[in-house]
Amino acid sequence: MRLGPRPVALVLLLLCAAVAGAGKAEELHYPQGEHRADYDREALLGVQEDVDEYVKLGHEEQQKRLQSIIKKIDSDSDGFLTESELSQWIQMSFKHYAMQEAKQQFVEYDKNNDGTVTWDEYNIQMYDRVIDFDEITALDDAEEESFRQDKKRFERANQDSGPGLSLEEFIAFEHPEEVDYMTEFVIQEALEEHDKNGDGYVSLEEFLGDYRRDPTANEDPEWILVEKDRFVNDYDKDNDGRLDPQELLSWVVPNNQGIAQEEALHLIDEMDLNGDKKLSKEEILENQDLFLTSEATDYGRQLHDDYFYHDEL
Repeated sequence: MRLGPRPVALVLLLLCAAVAGAGKAEELHYPQGEHRADYDREALLGVQEDVDEYVKLGHEEQQKRLQSIIKKIDSDSDGFLTESELSQWIQMSFKHYAMQEAKQQFVEYDKNNDGTVTWDEYNIQMYDRVIDFDEITALDDAEEESFRQDKKRFERANQDSGPGLSLEEFIAFEHPEEVDYMTEFVIQEALEEHDKNGDGYVSLEEFLGDYRRDPTANEDPEWILVEKDRFVNDYDKDNDGRLDPQELLSWVVPNNQGIAQEEALHLIDEMDLNGDKKLSKEEILENQDLFLTSEATDYGRQLHDDYFYHDEL
């Protein structure tokens, strides 16, 4: 399934930029099984340039902004950061930067600066030309053929059927998983791609795609075993051997929640000095470098974004 081009400004992703998925994030976080502290900083602060800017802040200003962020993460104001509070904050950070990225893209795509992005403007931004195709004829280039699905998503995002997408509609186009009215489209798109027998579900065989076991092999390769485990334990919640539309949604939509929970647990595991499964301000300041190399501050990036440390957030 292709939800459209998304240059990733987050660690992640988004996301961790994100995005290349939780498995890729794990690989980056623990190369050869060794923990990378700078991965945590980048998750909190952002790209290396943002880390460098953080270093330039005076110690007093670093402390001031960091304590402001800690206070905002502590949603119940009890003086401690729980797994839930850290996870919710990281997810909010993911969404904020995804929206900021979409807004920046909107300006780039809106070639005539009229406040909308037309399909032709999107074509030109992506391919430097307008790609013409009808609803039936297959295109020779596989990448261009996938553009057909982009147009369907573009048309679905265009709620008012105007000549182009407004900013809000463009965000729905780039991040349909964040917008309620696009949910049905996301599910239908996934079914069209994976539901080969048309029964409205995705079986394990359909989930694995074109994989065929080597008859001479004694067992499946490691990646197939991993995918089967994900199907059974992560997605097939009712254990009926197939994914219904809602279960399918949890597969095709980036699982920022899972990434955020993993990072929250990691931070508590590394920084919780008294074993109470939560973090005090003192514990965070004691491990300031670790906290500022994590997704909790987008690798320190939040210290340079007053959206996060300003009192009115």
